[in-house]
Amino acid sequence: MDQAKVLVIASGNAGKVREFSHLLAALDLEIRPQPPGLEVEETGSTFADNARLKATAVAKATGHWALADDSGLCVDALGGAPGVHSARYAKSDQARIARLLAELAAANGSTDPEHGQGNRRAQFVAALAVADPSGAIQLEVEGHCPGEILSSPRGEGGFGYDPVFYVPEAGQTFAEMAKELKGRIGHRGRAFELLQPQLRVLLA
Repeated sequence: MDQAKVLVIASGNAGKVREFSHLLAALDLEIRPQPPGLEVEETGSTFADNARLKATAVAKATGHWALADDSGLCVDALGGAPGVHSARYAKSDQARIARLLAELAAANGSTDPEHGQGNRRAQFVAALAVADPSGAIQLEVEGHCPGEILSSPRGEGGFGYDPVFYVPEAGQTFAEMAKELKGRIGHRGRAFELLQPQLRVLLA
């Protein structure tokens, strides 16, 4: 099963590919990013839908096993937004955070993004899907990391909403965490913990 030794990460996000390469280091696999220029339209209404779409498309395009994730931030006071639109909420990480804080403040009855209180509960969700070289989905799991949204960013690491996502059990934002800690308690790490034993068997 030579083909099974190659696993293509169905993402054009360099940060995400690095994170998965780190998580997959214990498995005897050749990790590759998806081909440049390959765009998969994320038309699903859930994270799981989008993960399936991406895994299937990348597996078919490359002829290899493909691992896709769709992940995002779900904020209670915003009815689960930004949700599946997390990456498309604004044009840059800074703009996405600014919009999130402004909308959360408004939802909690404040006009000041830096001082709005109220319900700040949120969770990061990661849905993972693995497709075989024909594009058929063989594995699916979902991981969650509960936390809350801070009123201003903290930390220099991570990407996306990491500087404002605070995890009480760690006492840090994702952007403040060491890579190993984020890998262990983050949504992607928790999803991968469910996936890894099954993936090991599947790609043996």
